[in-house]
Amino acid sequence: MRRRRLVTSAASIALLSVASESVSAQTAAGRRVVSLNTTLQPYLARYGLPALAAAFIRQGRIVASGTVGTRRVGTAAPVALNDRFHIGSDTKAMTSLLAAMAVEAGKLRWDSSVAEVFPELVATMDTGVKTITLEQLLSHTSGIPGDNEAQGKLIAQAFALEKLNLDELRYWVIRQQVGKKLQAAPGTRFAYANMGYVLAGAMLERVSGKTWEELIVQRVFDPLGLRTAGLGPQSTLGRVDAPLGHVVLPDGTLKPMLAGPGGDNPELIGPAGTAHLSVLDFASWAGWQAGEGRRGPTLVRPGTLAKLHTKVIDMPPQPDAKPGTPSRGGYGLGWGIVSVPFSPEPFVFHSGSNEMNLANIMLQPRHDLAMVMMTNVGGPKADEALKALAEDLYRRLAAER
Repeated sequence: MRRRRLVTSAASIALLSVASESVSAQTAAGRRVVSLNTTLQPYLARYGLPALAAAFIRQGRIVASGTVGTRRVGTAAPVALNDRFHIGSDTKAMTSLLAAMAVEAGKLRWDSSVAEVFPELVATMDTGVKTITLEQLLSHTSGIPGDNEAQGKLIAQAFALEKLNLDELRYWVIRQQVGKKLQAAPGTRFAYANMGYVLAGAMLERVSGKTWEELIVQRVFDPLGLRTAGLGPQSTLGRVDAPLGHVVLPDGTLKPMLAGPGGDNPELIGPAGTAHLSVLDFASWAGWQAGEGRRGPTLVRPGTLAKLHTKVIDMPPQPDAKPGTPSRGGYGLGWGIVSVPFSPEPFVFHSGSNEMNLANIMLQPRHDLAMVMMTNVGGPKADEALKALAEDLYRRLAAER
């Protein structure tokens, strides 16, 4: 796309003693939360990260958390636990949850087709597009190609239109997109397609009468108490009030990206990945998902959450996949399923990046465990860092369940 596009095991890290780490916070119930700052600090220099945040969650409770580093490279602007980090394509799980709510409310079915939801566009639809279902969009099996130049041009053209809300811009884009041929028959092949999530978001807007932005705030952020959650660049225009995203320049130096047109993906592709929130709120979201209905609030039935986490299709290995996009394993509905050498069981997993930030979320619902990791720079070294950190945290903290 014209602007930044969304969104195993690395070398082992010497294990650090949990007992040596200080208490950083306490839960409402007065239980201790172990600080991870001592564990996280070496990763900054080792992997060239401006900032790093992580948390480990057991049975819905954050048992360890930490943030280290600076909001803006080259400055002494320390990050804090309530600082907002961008989560890129990890937003897709929120869109799939909104879809699940619509299904349970009877406004959509998992097999609702594009033609059913947009009957006025049928005459201009490609034959294959007519049969694409909501479930196929959410599992990246719709046949819509992954990000390409033509899609990038469409989005750029949409932003040249005047006085339109985001739902209207999405509708304009999908009206053009549905006439384009698919790269595979729906339901037959995995292709990680942000445009598919834009189309799913437009379907939700059509049946609800609200923008995707209104839906995610009213039905996900607010009921789950994610007070730091928002959309777009994590910092405020004109301020460095959150960890800025950074791009890696050709010479290896980091360039901080202020809030503005270059600070995030285009707002139009929100359903595919424009959310931000603090590591503590990200941990709360992860713990709620890992519980699969064990704890409130009850936004959908437990069986529906389990469905979102269940593999729909195997992904062909993608060794050259960009950080923040799936490279192997399986894919469900807004979630990947991946096996790693350090765990006897697979994780429900997603990674997200707008190429200026990177965030990973990992769940094991059977054990009600989760962990989240976030940094404010994109690229391979950041990807390597978060994978190494995941192994470090899991080896030390998972055994305590």
